[in-house]
Amino acid sequence: MSIARAQATQDAPPRPLSSAASSQAAFDAGLPADDFKAFFRHHPGGVSLITAVGDAGPVALTATSLASISAEPPLVVFSVSDLSSSAPVLREADTVVVHLLGSEDLELAKLGATSGIDRFADTSIWAPLETGEPTFHGTRWLRCRVVNRFPTGTSTLIVGQALESSDAADTDRQGLVYVDRTWHRLGEHSRAHA
Repeated sequence: MSIARAQATQDAPPRPLSSAASSQAAFDAGLPADDFKAFFRHHPGGVSLITAVGDAGPVALTATSLASISAEPPLVVFSVSDLSSSAPVLREADTVVVHLLGSEDLELAKLGATSGIDRFADTSIWAPLETGEPTFHGTRWLRCRVVNRFPTGTSTLIVGQALESSDAADTDRQGLVYVDRTWHRLGEHSRAHA
């Protein structure tokens, strides 16, 4: 580069950031992680247990990020933290089973949320489907084909299309939610009356 051209480049006004660079700059300047976690700590999340099977066996994790995003086709989405021991299998799985946990499933919620244990050691509480994915007895579940994965931040968003369900008509079960680092059972006592 010539000296004259180098000088002209130094004196030129800064160019605006490209949209990608601008988005990254905005992303980098986000709310601090501790503040973000504290903000959502008081927002209740329905509790689910996600299972899949990999070469080394079955995996499970408890999630509060599950949401239905489409009825036609029937799609769900959930996020998996990169720190989860189940993450490598769930990021590669072709299919997963999403268990919608009720208040009577609190022990399963705790099981999926406890690290460093064999979540499948008690073979009396689960069984594999014919297709291999583990399901826990007495729960409502959806078997889903993974149709999209979106690495984002320190997690991966996984989109699944529901292929079959255990018993969608079971309406007697009370909900289980997680809020402010505590499990809560939903029922008549927690109903907000107008």
